[in-house]
Amino acid sequence: MKKSAAVLIGGVLALSSVGCGSGSTTEPGGKVQINVNGQPPQTQAFDRKVFDEDVAEFENANPDIDLVPHEGFMDPKTFSAKLAGGQLEDVFYVYFTDPAALIARRQAADLTAYVKDVPHYGDLKQELKDVFTVDGKVYGLPTANYTMGLLYSRTNFTKAGLDPNSPPKTWDEVRQAARKLKDAGVTGFAEYSKSNQGGWHFTTWMKSVGGDIARKDGDRYVADFNNDKGKEVLRRLKEMRWDDGSMGEKQLLEIGDVQNMMGAGQLGMYLAAPDNVAAIVNQFKGRYDDYGLAAIPGQKGTLLGGEGYMINPKASPEKIKAGLKWIQWKYLNPDRLEGNLRKYKDRGQPVGLPIPPIADIWTGEPRKKQEELKARYATMPVQNFQAYVDGSEKTKGSLEPPQAQQVYAILDSVVQAALTNRDADHAALLEDAETKVNAVLAQVK
Repeated sequence: MKKSAAVLIGGVLALSSVGCGSGSTTEPGGKVQINVNGQPPQTQAFDRKVFDEDVAEFENANPDIDLVPHEGFMDPKTFSAKLAGGQLEDVFYVYFTDPAALIARRQAADLTAYVKDVPHYGDLKQELKDVFTVDGKVYGLPTANYTMGLLYSRTNFTKAGLDPNSPPKTWDEVRQAARKLKDAGVTGFAEYSKSNQGGWHFTTWMKSVGGDIARKDGDRYVADFNNDKGKEVLRRLKEMRWDDGSMGEKQLLEIGDVQNMMGAGQLGMYLAAPDNVAAIVNQFKGRYDDYGLAAIPGQKGTLLGGEGYMINPKASPEKIKAGLKWIQWKYLNPDRLEGNLRKYKDRGQPVGLPIPPIADIWTGEPRKKQEELKARYATMPVQNFQAYVDGSEKTKGSLEPPQAQQVYAILDSVVQAALTNRDADHAALLEDAETKVNAVLAQVK
């Protein structure tokens, strides 16, 4: 669904359409020139400055490589045309929902023969590498990821007589906590139901109870939520919304509404990724000390999202090697962790959440090193988020369904009906949505 909360709020940036493509391999001076995207816009001053400084440092350390940065990310609407027209960057950013289709259409370079030479590739989480791997062949590198957890107000937990150091671990415990929060005068639990975000979170709920939205049936996808798991999700929403009244009267919420409620001290809990904490602090005047993040209730599964980089299928071997060197040096480099954390802290940026520059992508020694450095340079109480970090190690994450946004738009109506109509027929809602989602999934090739 997202790269971060900022993407939901701000949208995806347009890609530059000039000066790209694989072109010639070398410049007259013998340098390998590669066009790379992912450069933040000038409106994101700190991130842009860090990116540009990294480009200069990388080129200084690799005088045989000339980086040509471009603002923006991968736009599915223009991608194929840019590739066909020779305007696609050599190294391009993707969301985790992109690689499967790009690989199927042969729109990304096969990196299998090259990744063996990428330092620390073996230390990356296997489920993240799997996003870019098909039939044993590797087509990209993951650089950051998120999984959904339970964000809660430590302040309101204390006010309600709940232990902020022992957040709910099951959906039954979430319901119990939501009741107590309501009795303390705040909305106990909030849920999205607009702008495709209701369907996105319904997907998260399904995974948390061990279900899913779609499954492979032979060579096609079919809907997989019109079942006991789907009914369980709607039942739990009904219990909190209508039986307990712990979700408040105002519904048809989306991410900005819920973040605002949390920042204003009016909310107890909602499902979120770690970047929501920073958004609440930066945009809605919250304080890091006031929030906690726990693992997804139940821990039977959670929604996995993230980002990475792939390489133009027309790129020469020299460009592929140079591109992989840049990706590894910039995004997958345990040797730069401490310097990056020091830079963020010295420049007044938050350190301690499991988001870049502390991307949760590592296993083994790099992960151990990262956690030690995060604690050393933290500008916030990292113990408030440790339950999430620990839980993410035990909870299997899985990707969004094919044609995710179209599917989410359909499922929005299911969540909306459950939250606005006490007498909603859950079985009929799921059956109707199943028919519509199957029609969307039939388009997947």
